[in-house]
Amino acid sequence: MKRITYSHRIRYWFDNTMSKGPVAMIGLLFVLSALLIVVISLLVTLFGLDRLEDGSRIGFVQITWMSLMRTLDAGTMGGDTGSWPFLLAMFIVTLGGVFIVSTLIGILSSGIEGKIDELRKGRSFVVEEGHTVILGWSTQVFSVVSELVTANANQKVACIAILADKDKIEMEDEIKSRVLDLKNTRLVCRTGSTIDLADLEIVNPHASRAIIILAPETEDADTHTVKTILAITNNPNRRKEPYHITAEIRDPDNLEAARLVGKHEVELIRVDELISRITAQTCRQSGLSVVYTELLDFGGDEIYFKEEPGLVGKSFGDALLAYESSSLIGLQYKDGRVQLLPPIETRIQTGDRIIAISVDDDTIILSGLSDLQISSSLIRNKISAENGPENTLILGWNRRAPSIVKELDNYVTPGSRVTIVSQNDEMQAHIQCDCDTLQNQTVTFETADTTKRRVLDSLNPLSFNHVISLSASDLHDAQQADARSMITLLHLRDIADQHGHPFSIVSEMLDVRNRELAEVCRADDFIVSDKLVSLMMSQIAENKSLAPVFEELFDPEGAELYLKPCDNYIELGEPVNFYTIVEAARQHGEIAIGFRLKSESNNPEASYGVHVNPAKSLSITFTVEDKIIALAQD
Repeated sequence: MKRITYSHRIRYWFDNTMSKGPVAMIGLLFVLSALLIVVISLLVTLFGLDRLEDGSRIGFVQITWMSLMRTLDAGTMGGDTGSWPFLLAMFIVTLGGVFIVSTLIGILSSGIEGKIDELRKGRSFVVEEGHTVILGWSTQVFSVVSELVTANANQKVACIAILADKDKIEMEDEIKSRVLDLKNTRLVCRTGSTIDLADLEIVNPHASRAIIILAPETEDADTHTVKTILAITNNPNRRKEPYHITAEIRDPDNLEAARLVGKHEVELIRVDELISRITAQTCRQSGLSVVYTELLDFGGDEIYFKEEPGLVGKSFGDALLAYESSSLIGLQYKDGRVQLLPPIETRIQTGDRIIAISVDDDTIILSGLSDLQISSSLIRNKISAENGPENTLILGWNRRAPSIVKELDNYVTPGSRVTIVSQNDEMQAHIQCDCDTLQNQTVTFETADTTKRRVLDSLNPLSFNHVISLSASDLHDAQQADARSMITLLHLRDIADQHGHPFSIVSEMLDVRNRELAEVCRADDFIVSDKLVSLMMSQIAENKSLAPVFEELFDPEGAELYLKPCDNYIELGEPVNFYTIVEAARQHGEIAIGFRLKSESNNPEASYGVHVNPAKSLSITFTVEDKIIALAQD
């Protein structure tokens, strides 16, 4: 065995001291400086080198002070006088100080740079309370942050803390380039893993108001989401109060696992199911996606809850006409149950809350009007004739296509047909097992490139009732997939223009910026996957009670939004106020929440003609091509 010498021990001690960082090194330099100054001062004093020309002596304390000054400033020595031994002693102190101070400056510089680098990494604790925490990073983060900034506009100070496995500076720069005005919201980015307990502590989730979990853009996104939920709810340092977590799940098979982990503390957004339902609904009703966007974003009218003592004892049907600038759509009973479009005769009880569409929660005010000027003579009770079999053309393919076909089956009549055209050779194998469960439609497949004009011409899209252009996200990245979708859309619109026969197209765009580019194509319906999901997550993060509302609104078995012909409700060509429309819809057992004007359907600035929650005293003359936006069972 090797013999351990004092030299080994000293070197080992020195190495351990150096490994402790700048503070230990600065301390060691301080000790060395003190030793040098004290030793030289003692030698000068003991040997009488401090004696002046008049025979007096400077003294140990004064010599120590002089030595210290020469250690810190080498130029001080230039004015020294005395014997050569004294000057030599001061020279030694000064020389030692040069080396020590130089080393100290280098250590301080390195330490400061290291501290700046550490801050750049975003590893410091977030000292916030009542903030919103976003865990994870994807293209959805920009929409989520933008919506939260709008929602926080009425707060004095608000904070959003983001934790993701990404450089802090990069996150801040990307968000600031996409969300130009953060207004009164403070943005804090931190670098770390969302499934690491120590990293989670950095963003202080235990003091947060809401937590949003964004799924990573990887194949195992749901697994990562479940682990993140587990890291929050099973954290040894978790708070006693329940968390308010909103997360997205892509594969329905993972839904139950996420619920077992999150229990009542998490609201799960079933992404693919949501997009599939909205696609199936909007492809059959031009303009419906604009209505959904209006209800889901914070920029216009949103859904609010309010307990209204003035309505207690009245029927829900009577309450529909009680507001001038708000539209009732349902009730939240005192036991917490939510029901959209309850029976008109339902009595509102103490503790019940109305569910209303309004500009803000403080604009839900009873009008107190007794004369609503309803034009009863113009009300019609017409029922639309049932549509015959429908033909749907789906261009492109991704994992949501089978779900879209199944959702369509809930709306079309027997004998309907779906034609799917894509370059994906595996599409038929993916969907064939689901076709056996279809009751109202059959599915046929064609393999072709949908960006080619000759392919689209051969399909004769004008012969189909509905056209859906899906993003090829399974084969290409987001930008490539959107570029292909845009090319397909341009061809389809040109075909419509050449034949003078416009038709409705639902086009899926992954990046909201590409939607803005595609608006010049006059397409009035887009399903921007990330955008819609982001809007819903932001809404639920702000108000957990909205989760069952959205669940029922997008469920084909419950009350849904429809755009119905105006002549179902009123005589056309005569001016009527919206109170009259609401009353006419009430007689149908429906709720009118707005209208769409055909004359504005190609105008993006006018929301493609969609008017949600108009003032009920507003008088307007409808034409045969205008639609009423109604909440109805079918």
